[in-house]
Amino acid sequence: MAAASVVAGVALVPNWSAGAAVVDDPTVDTATKATFQRLADAVFTDRTEALVDGAGSKRATSGFSGHVKLSATQSRAENSAVSELHGRKSRLARLGEKYSAGATRVTLDATRVTGRTAKADVTETTTLTYAKTKGNEPKTTGFQAHHELTFRADRRGTWQLTDVEDTDNGYIAVNQVAKQPPVSVKATPADDSPPEAPRAATSWPAPVNRKNVTTGAYDYKAMVSYATKYWNHYNPDYPDYNGQGAGGDCTNFVSQSLKAGGWKHVPGYTNDFHKWFGNADIQSDSFVGVNEFSWFALSSKRVSSLANVYQLDIGDVLQMDFNKDGSKDHSMIVTYRSPQGVPYVTYHSTNTYNRSVASLVASYPNAAFFAYRT
Repeated sequence: MAAASVVAGVALVPNWSAGAAVVDDPTVDTATKATFQRLADAVFTDRTEALVDGAGSKRATSGFSGHVKLSATQSRAENSAVSELHGRKSRLARLGEKYSAGATRVTLDATRVTGRTAKADVTETTTLTYAKTKGNEPKTTGFQAHHELTFRADRRGTWQLTDVEDTDNGYIAVNQVAKQPPVSVKATPADDSPPEAPRAATSWPAPVNRKNVTTGAYDYKAMVSYATKYWNHYNPDYPDYNGQGAGGDCTNFVSQSLKAGGWKHVPGYTNDFHKWFGNADIQSDSFVGVNEFSWFALSSKRVSSLANVYQLDIGDVLQMDFNKDGSKDHSMIVTYRSPQGVPYVTYHSTNTYNRSVASLVASYPNAAFFAYRT
């Protein structure tokens, strides 16, 4: 029995039921870590399978009932998550999108144990296969996300998963349950007259607004090539802002892609939204900030606003304000447009490739969207 703390002569003991056997603080050996990983894999596999058309009802987490298992509270949370994702699948189907298969793999990155609590850092890699693709349409979409799982040992030494936290700055992994983001800290412009982007409609189908992607000042294919190359590993020639707060790496990634396609630096003070520049050593606020990017892009006339998100084409930019608090939260770049008129976006934080705009609309029907033609 572990020694109990004593304060002023009073023994402070764990609040277990009277007479119940309590094991010493359990150790987390290699086998237990492996089981942590398998349970994490099962949790995210269940979420992925909830989006797959025709997937069976058997849950991967149902096989965990021994040394490591879901707590009752977390089991209810996962049931709720799967139910919400089933609803998302139905909304996607109404927009003409289905997934025929899904695959999730989880790796255990680190484990920290303090007494009867264990924290497991994991990386989830998930791929979903689009059903009924035609021609050159993307066959799959996917992402790489990071999570922290909390396990607590009960009085018998059984480890129970009690909490799952997403540790990326992004809110929108394909199989992630939508959470209400915190109210954004609104950016302060260098002057009092930044341009405001109008909201884009999300109705389908959209009025035709074609883009010439083969001629002009910018190389849109180079933008797509850059985004495709660096969506899940970051270019060491730039800083990595994922996990650093303030929106993460999304706008930094979009700016890098635009730069690869021909956008030129406009040097000056970093906090002047009329300037735009970024390299390994210094970046303007407009290069890495969601709102500041919008102000620069519109004021410089490097972009124009589109009336509908389904008008986006390759090299265009999509931004979202998740809770409509007046401050934009997330930036993405379009890497494909289907013959049916559906754009697909790639982004950092959470690292994601070729996710359809229809999926974003189905996942966040109450968000504000902003579409930019580059």
